Amino acid sequence: MTAFLLSQIIIGFAAFFDLLSFQFKERKKIIICFVFAVILIAIHFALLEQWTAAGLMALAAVRYITSLFTTSKQMVVLFSISSLVVTYFTYSGFISLISCTASLFQNAAAFSKEDKQLRQFMILATSCWIVHNIIIGSPTAVLLELLFITSNLVGYYRYYVKTPKEVAEA
Repeated sequence: MTAFLLSQIIIGFAAFFDLLSFQFKERKKIIICFVFAVILIAIHFALLEQWTAAGLMALAAVRYITSLFTTSKQMVVLFSISSLVVTYFTYSGFISLISCTASLFQNAAAFSKEDKQLRQFMILATSCWIVHNIIIGSPTAVLLELLFITSNLVGYYRYYVKTPKEVAEA
């Protein structure tokens, strides 16, 4: 089995956790799903030798675990600086900047106190990851991010766009 094929299989398992994540309203459950997903996504990127993305996803696992215990804005700064350091040491061109931008949005999302703001930042981050994954040629990762953003938008609609009467009827 090639590294590419294995990477595509692993990203499929990550999709399960990503899809599940935004069907919860409770922030803690959303974050726990993210932890499992980003560990698998980091392995996927490492198999594709996308070291900036792999490093940022490994850092994301630590970030999400930390965010279970605090929503301190100081942590946003700490993890944003850490993202920039990872990007600096693994820089491989414009693609590294795209993954870093996505990571910065994810830092803001992870330490958001409310799930509504978390969802909004994740829409921005996911958009960056879609572009990143198209450029690196990982079709399953593109599909994962498209499913992730769709799941997020469905959850956002369910909790924040529907009128209270529609929510009560659902």
